[in-house]
Amino acid sequence: MRKRPLIILSTVAAATLLLAGCSGGADPESTATPDASAQSSCLADLKSGAGSDAVSVEGSGADAKVTVPADADLTEAQRSVVVEGDGEDVKPGDLISLRYQLVDAKTNEVLSTSERGPDGVLSALLALQNPQQQMVDPTQSTVFTVAAECVPIGSSVVLTLPPGQEGANPSVLYIETIEELPTIASGSDVDPTEGMPKVELDDAGSPTITIPDTEAPTETEVADLKQGDGAVVASGDLVTVQYRGVKWSDGTEFDSSWSRDAAPAQFQTTSVVPGFKMALEGQKVGSQVVVTMPPKDGYGEGEINANDLKGETLVFVVDILATTPIEQAP
Repeated sequence: MRKRPLIILSTVAAATLLLAGCSGGADPESTATPDASAQSSCLADLKSGAGSDAVSVEGSGADAKVTVPADADLTEAQRSVVVEGDGEDVKPGDLISLRYQLVDAKTNEVLSTSERGPDGVLSALLALQNPQQQMVDPTQSTVFTVAAECVPIGSSVVLTLPPGQEGANPSVLYIETIEELPTIASGSDVDPTEGMPKVELDDAGSPTITIPDTEAPTETEVADLKQGDGAVVASGDLVTVQYRGVKWSDGTEFDSSWSRDAAPAQFQTTSVVPGFKMALEGQKVGSQVVVTMPPKDGYGEGEINANDLKGETLVFVVDILATTPIEQAP
């Protein structure tokens, strides 16, 4: 039976960081990178060794062939740079595009690749520590951070992964980092839609939302603020966003990635409230949207109180930064 790459990467991540001498954990309340100050240093900064140096890579891009010799010693997590790029060094918390292959080191079977992305390229929000949220795609594994960190964008890297559990095979992750992606919407400005909340951006791209002096809408409404030209968000995709949410009733903020050091958030479109899902699906990466949603598409009807969002009409401004098709089970 073909091994599940998500299980492999989730089990080896902790072992790899332990072998590298890393410790610590992410903020369990955060849905993404918890603290920008933590992004200044690397998680492991692994060095090369006999095991990683023994792995050969022929070609590049989608045609790259990764071969692990039968006698390679893969008892330690090691990293070798195959090709050094000329961009800025990658850091934990960065949003980047990449190609990858995950290979069973005993059989040389390719277990997982980035081929599900356009032209074989995927986006990855590099985790700061082992994700506290449930992983739904291999790219969420901290192993991707350990592979890409501390070397320049444009590099090709081989990371050896010792078995995450007894009886499992070691594996090898091969990554080509392509570019660092913007963390604010990069699309073209769109004229405001009459009747929607007014949105103003500061120099960093952080939005201020002004609620109109009208009755709250009874149906969810979505309006473009910027029109991107990237990939279209499909149902179930893992989407990376910046966002700010306020209450229609008084304009107060209740949640915002901008208030967490502007660290992007990442989640599946099917794991958010219906109104947010409607704001994401069908949009192009690079877009910025404003969405107003009544309680039925938010957190439900009920008496408004200070402790939850029941009964509240909500407004979100969302920058759509990247979308990753989820790897399907074999």
